[in-house]
Amino acid sequence: MRWGIVVAAGTAVAAGAGAVVLIVGRRVSDLAVQPSPGGESGPRAADPALRVRALGAGDVTLTRTGAAERRGRYALEWPGGHAVVGEVLRTGPKTVTRRLELSAGSPPAIGTEVELTPRVLRGDPGSACGLDYMDVLVDGELGALPAWYVPALRGTWVILVHGPEADRRQALPALPVLRRLGLPALVVSYRGDQGAPPSPDGLGHFGETEWRDVEAAIRFAKEAGAARIILYGWSLGAATVLRAAARSDHRSELAGLVLDSPVLDPSASVRGRAARAGVPAGAATLGAWAAEGRTGMDVAGFARLADGADLPGPTLLLHSPQDGIAPWHDAARLAHRRSELVSLHAVPGAEHAALWNADPAGYEESLRRFLTPIL
Repeated sequence: MRWGIVVAAGTAVAAGAGAVVLIVGRRVSDLAVQPSPGGESGPRAADPALRVRALGAGDVTLTRTGAAERRGRYALEWPGGHAVVGEVLRTGPKTVTRRLELSAGSPPAIGTEVELTPRVLRGDPGSACGLDYMDVLVDGELGALPAWYVPALRGTWVILVHGPEADRRQALPALPVLRRLGLPALVVSYRGDQGAPPSPDGLGHFGETEWRDVEAAIRFAKEAGAARIILYGWSLGAATVLRAAARSDHRSELAGLVLDSPVLDPSASVRGRAARAGVPAGAATLGAWAAEGRTGMDVAGFARLADGADLPGPTLLLHSPQDGIAPWHDAARLAHRRSELVSLHAVPGAEHAALWNADPAGYEESLRRFLTPIL
């Protein structure tokens, strides 16, 4: 849908065309309840196309955009190729040159359009991180859920839950840290993921149904010998983790939570995703209302989660003040209300759910410092 058309639709709405309200709201809500794969910190609609301008010995020059200037480590992807880029080496009026750390596949030609994404690590825990792991199946209420199990010696397991526009690979950067700490890791999928059973209505439900798949993963871990569990989630995966922590039959055995860019206000998240796609503000609000109605969102339950009323134990909250999908003030409010349990670590300048990319060393150190006392 071209979002310029939405403006015209808004005029019709003002004239009383209620059907247009429903159509526009539904189309905008699809951005949240039927997210397309591609990573949670993709380009904004206003960003110009990102193209390769030059290739050097150990560097690559790109179109100068906000995305191209982000600090940290990111991937460049194009048809048939993948590269990892590091620090910004220099900028010009219209270009940005970054360190080229790794490249796979056919090299891009000058002028090739590329996508900058958080997906630095690809594959599985073995090919991406050099870790021993097993492919396992978790018995969920809708069917078998594929998962990766990375064994280690301790009795406390970490269950990792990706966000809605990502997949299990989102958890890969955290796995080496967990392995060094001796923590077994279970990286799970949930309904609607590739290889997992679909949601009965084909929609995501902001954790309201998906939490039961996390509960199935907790049961799997307990049956495999886990004494305690740490839940770790990204974006709406973090909201799902919060929901599971509040409702789990094993709540007393939850040792802590790690929340990366948690969505604490789903309506704000829908509006943020719509704004990134170039949707006008009025239509974005319609989309938030439609998403609430289509998914049966538990607004009161979300408010309780955002207040931290059901936190089971120590919680590490990782967030960016510049997050356009999950507002910073919600995270800061949660940390203030539950300061006895919540440690808030800010990653300035990072995009939503791409905190590790912005500061890999700082992110890993925050994770290590939080987990060490609760092992």
